[in-house]
Amino acid sequence: MNIKKILIGAVLAASALAMLGEALARPMGGGRSIGRQSQSVKRMPPAAAPAPTAPRQAAPAPTAAPAAIPPKPASPWKGILGGALLGLGIGALFSHFGLGGAMGGMFGSLIMLALLAGVVFFVIRLIRGRSQPAPAAFGGNNGGNNVYAMPPSSGTPEIGSRLQPVPMQQAAAPVAHTPWGVPADFDAPAFLRVAKSNFIRLQAAWDKGDSADIREFTTPEVFAELKMQISERGAQKDYTDVVTIDAELLGIETSDSDYLASVKFTGTIKPAPDALAEPFNEVWNLSKPVSGASGWLLAGIQQLA
Repeated sequence: MNIKKILIGAVLAASALAMLGEALARPMGGGRSIGRQSQSVKRMPPAAAPAPTAPRQAAPAPTAAPAAIPPKPASPWKGILGGALLGLGIGALFSHFGLGGAMGGMFGSLIMLALLAGVVFFVIRLIRGRSQPAPAAFGGNNGGNNVYAMPPSSGTPEIGSRLQPVPMQQAAAPVAHTPWGVPADFDAPAFLRVAKSNFIRLQAAWDKGDSADIREFTTPEVFAELKMQISERGAQKDYTDVVTIDAELLGIETSDSDYLASVKFTGTIKPAPDALAEPFNEVWNLSKPVSGASGWLLAGIQQLA
């Protein structure tokens, strides 16, 4: 029993350490804003909220099942004709057994008279039924006797049949961003291609703790911050696999000494080999002196609100 508890505790401890390692794994800069920040990026309007989904339309009311067709009443003439034939048959039967003459005629006459009386009664009842007025509708003034009253067949529509369908709301198209301060002859596609390549390279250098490679692509201020973070995490390496990446040039600010290009990076990153890809969204501010042949360097990482 003690060995079993020890094994269970070891498995739980290993799982907790693995989860802690994944939680500590962050992209370069630790997901914080460091270095130089762009005031133009801070003044950007927040991203538009997603358009509300169209309300679901009410399901159509189920159509009423067709009323059952009442069975056709049997004709009373069948009974009368059957009785007449029965009377004639009985009379013939009496004659066959030698009960003809007066007795056979008497029985036949009695049966025929009974049938004739039934026919007369039926005709009188039929005439009286047609001459009587139809029963008043439900709720009419018929002296309170509503025993035979039937509910009115009104033209009331089904519930919801008069409701108009709600029109589907079209999702508002995102407003295209207009970059600020970008010269007309600036090769933005080539610039963004190199920027994405440097983003991936710096993430790899961050994971390995390669300070020399990080120094090559960053300003002294950003390099000092990243080196300090690497020292704080110790010998533990990070894992930030860039699965997808896209870049957008937000604008270029020009001062007396340098240019500051703000590039918005979006995409997905895996914080562990067996983890799901997580989205990222941040701005890298790249600086370049106005004079000289120096290239663009990472001057700051700016998180979007």
